[in-house]
Amino acid sequence: MLNQFSTLAVLAVLTLSAAAQAPANKSPATTTKAWSPALTADGQPDLQGNWLNKSATPLERPKELEGRTVLTDAEVNELKRRADRLFKNGQNDYAAGDNLFLAVLANPERYKSPTATSNSDDMVEREFDNRTSLIVDPPDGRIPPYTPAGQRRQAAAVAVTLGKSFPAGPEDLTASQRCITFGVPRLGGTFSAGQYGYFQILQAPGYVVVFFEAIHDARIIPLDGRPHLPRNVRTWDGDPRGRWEGNTLVVETTNFSEKSNFMASAENLHLVERFTIVAPNEIRYEITIDDPTTWTKPWTAVVPFKRTEEKLYEFACHEGNADTEAGILLGAHAAEKTAAEGAGRKYH
Repeated sequence: MLNQFSTLAVLAVLTLSAAAQAPANKSPATTTKAWSPALTADGQPDLQGNWLNKSATPLERPKELEGRTVLTDAEVNELKRRADRLFKNGQNDYAAGDNLFLAVLANPERYKSPTATSNSDDMVEREFDNRTSLIVDPPDGRIPPYTPAGQRRQAAAVAVTLGKSFPAGPEDLTASQRCITFGVPRLGGTFSAGQYGYFQILQAPGYVVVFFEAIHDARIIPLDGRPHLPRNVRTWDGDPRGRWEGNTLVVETTNFSEKSNFMASAENLHLVERFTIVAPNEIRYEITIDDPTTWTKPWTAVVPFKRTEEKLYEFACHEGNADTEAGILLGAHAAEKTAAEGAGRKYH
């Protein structure tokens, strides 16, 4: 929908004269004392607390900004002004994930989403910075091409999510539709910010726990050097193993189930996450995705997590899902019947 706006018009508004442009990410040449994180009782960097991804930066670099890794400060301020116009006071649809950035980049008079079920009053306030993509590798800020097998899996997952397939039963629906899990990692889409982004980190000797508000998922990450589970033991969110590298918690996760689905990747996903607390209220989260059966090469993204004093609350997914799941299945069967009768076949 946003592609209808002229790329030239977008860039004409965003591009300011060289004299007016403020250098991006330029800081005064001052000497400050290096910051050191607080430590837990067992001497590890303290990552504990409630966190939220509030970044407005899109996962992939928009084509309109191709070749640009950063925006000027003046351009960031212009995007903030547009976001205030479009999304304050609930006058437009909810813009999930990358849609917020794409909307303010296109700068339409009104923002309408074909999938939104609420308005912008429900949106978490997002933070703009100078980056043009969360993806830092490849350098073009884009997800590498899918393999042929990855393309097929992605197309099938999109068809189920958008109700364009004919599931025979609950097993044919996605794990998120069935309220089993929203998966690991939570990157892009609903995870970019909003109602599903809150999580808590807890630490105990030998373990780190990442607890998500959505669907109450808890990732229990051992730090004692134990090997991964045998290859034939698979779980929805994989088998994580953690270690400390200086002030960075490194988590490697394998053994995903063939029924898992992270952007079409499943049992062959090798996930490496790096959690580094870089300020009292910010964690730098770096994630490397590797699955040669899904993408032509690995890719890496960096997300800032911000500390929040807000509490985590019950997320009643299963409790409210019975009617939704039944509705999906009834709707699929009705569509299948219509298609069969339109082709002159009897529907059973």
